Amino acid sequence: MSALHGHWLPVRAELDGQEAPALALERMEFTLSPEGYEVRFAGEVYDRGTFTHTETSLSMTARQGRHDGRVIAAIYQLAGDRLRVCYGLDGTAPDAFKTAVNSGRYLVTYRRRPPGGPA
Repeated sequence: MSALHGHWLPVRAELDGQEAPALALERMEFTLSPEGYEVRFAGEVYDRGTFTHTETSLSMTARQGRHDGRVIAAIYQLAGDRLRVCYGLDGTAPDAFKTAVNSGRYLVTYRRRPPGGPA
């Protein structure tokens, strides 16, 4: 089992240089499992698909939801129960953990939800 597998809750996020609203973070959950990935907002599936990874990169292929058919490239850092991911929403992998206006980058820091813990 990969160390990435689990339920992840965002604690901070920014898109194109703008900080994400707290309400959006409170309602989101990102799950990685042997079956694939899933993004939920307020309990509803927003995006679902498959993924592959190396020690520093993710490639997610959406099979259902808003990004159906798209491949989203990302880089990540995993440190204990913290996961930082920078997504290239334009299909190209970011080369740094940063966003800027019109960059097409989404940077999220997650914490692992404890097994059996509240969402």
